[in-house]
Amino acid sequence: MMTNLFSVFDPSTTILNLSLNWLSTFLGLLLIPASFWLIPTRFQFLWNSILLTLHKEFKTLLGPTGHNGSSFIFISLFSMIVFNNFLGLFPYIFTSTSHLTLTLGLALPLWLSFMIYGWINHTQHMFAHLVPQGTPAVLMPFMVCIETISNVIRPGTLAVRLAANMIAGHLLLTLLGNTGPSLSYVMVSLLIGAQIALLVLESAVAIIQSYVFAVLSTLYSSEVN
Repeated sequence: MMTNLFSVFDPSTTILNLSLNWLSTFLGLLLIPASFWLIPTRFQFLWNSILLTLHKEFKTLLGPTGHNGSSFIFISLFSMIVFNNFLGLFPYIFTSTSHLTLTLGLALPLWLSFMIYGWINHTQHMFAHLVPQGTPAVLMPFMVCIETISNVIRPGTLAVRLAANMIAGHLLLTLLGNTGPSLSYVMVSLLIGAQIALLVLESAVAIIQSYVFAVLSTLYSSEVN
């Protein structure tokens, strides 16, 4: 039962033994019409307002380094994740953000680049960050171990948080959908209403988890400067 349940997340579309599911990650670039860039629309104004708000917030979190355009990296990260999260809500479309292959592939290079930059350019600050201010001398070795473990597991927590939240909602929708054929007409109508409510909730989760991933990445970047 568990194998059949989680099989909905398996890549299944293949042509000549080449999986095409991961191409859905970049499908948005192909679907955006040329008129989107030329003629302003309500959606474009809304999206630009969202990006401008994120730019101001990320610039504040990054501090002085946010004024050189580095916030656009995290805005692009947010845009990519939120698109793939919403894409996974459509039927028969591969949910790439539910796989650690993608989420860890995004989190690990970012974290690794932050650590390398910080230890090379701000070595003293990185060492000082391992021991919080006011820590008693007896607890300093333990605090160094705790802070080191906390830094090392950051890419894992980023990746698992995003993948787990996307998997949880899809599993619940799958479980409810599998019980449909055995229910009466009244229960089926209630089931449809419950699934619509879950889709609305999943839409909110898709946005929130994209925002959380981008904000935490921004905070990890600001700590090394």
